[in-house]
Parts: sequence; structure tokens; C-alpha cells
Amino acid sequence: MSMSDNRRHEMLRVDHAGEYGAVAIYRGQLAVFQRRAGHERITGQLQEMAHQEQAHLDAFDKLLASGQVRPTALSPVWNAAGFALGAATALLGEKAAHACTEAVETVIEEHYGDQVAEFEASGDTELAAKLSKFREEEVAHKELAAAEGAAQAPGYPLLSALIRTGCRLAIRISEKV
Repeated sequence: MSMSDNRRHEMLRVDHAGEYGAVAIYRGQLAVFQRRAGHERITGQLQEMAHQEQAHLDAFDKLLASGQVRPTALSPVWNAAGFALGAATALLGEKAAHACTEAVETVIEEHYGDQVAEFEASGDTELAAKLSKFREEEVAHKELAAAEGAAQAPGYPLLSALIRTGCRLAIRISEKV
């Protein structure tokens, strides 16, 4: 089954936007934790995850350029919102920063899973394999966050639900705008 160019563009645009936002979240968290003593462990974890997210973003930059796909017009919004979310959760403490990662990666795991199936069904196994690898890395981020006590964050159920809802909304908006 062939996928329309429009659908492919939407999928790549939203993935690019998501990775752009993830990089911004980690920048916000690192901006807080790098300035505070005693947070070397989480700082190292965040730097490693940010590095992987940057590699994902770089891959999507290339895919957008090669496929002549325009990025979302909301990149400046996602940059500011991501940084603010990262900084705010870091200011609430390490558990809240991990809760943010867990919530975001839960949504992204589902999203990439759906996209892998869609790309495979359309015969684009190369892109499906790339997204599958990215998905595995996002799952590892989620599992690390859970192991580090994400569920112990203050107001975890509400915080997690708000972040997951925001991510799902950003996905829908970024597909079109």
C-alpha cells in the first residue's frame, strides 16, 4: 500500500518537531541542574539522553531537507515551550524531571510504534527501521526515568497526565501547521 506524499510529510514534520522539542526540554533541565551542586548523576543522564535526541533531530533535519518537507511553523513555540517545561520540571526536583521524561517518552513510544507499522505497511522498510531504532532509544529513556523514581514526583498523576496530553496535542498540531 502506497503512502501519500502528504501523509509522509506530515509524519516527518511531526517527528522533527518532537525531537526539536525533546532537545529543548533537556536543555531546560540541564540549565537548572548544571548550576546546582549535587546533581552530577542526573546531569550525566540528561546529557546522554540529550545527545541521543540531538542525533534523532539531525537525522530528521536530513530527511526533511532531502524530501523537501517543510518543518512545522511552530518550531519557535516548541523550542520555548520545551525549554520552559524542562526548566520547570527540573526546578521541581529530580523526580519531576524524570516524570517529564517518562511522560514524554510514553507518548513518543506509542507514536513511533504507530509510524513504524504505517511505514512498514507502505513498503518503506528503511525509514521504519530507523524509527524503530529511535523508538528503542526513547523506551530506554522512559525506563531509566521510571527506575529513577519518576512516579515519586510531587503531583505525579496530574503532572504526567498534563505532559502526555500536551505532547499528544503538539503532535496533532505539528502534523498540519
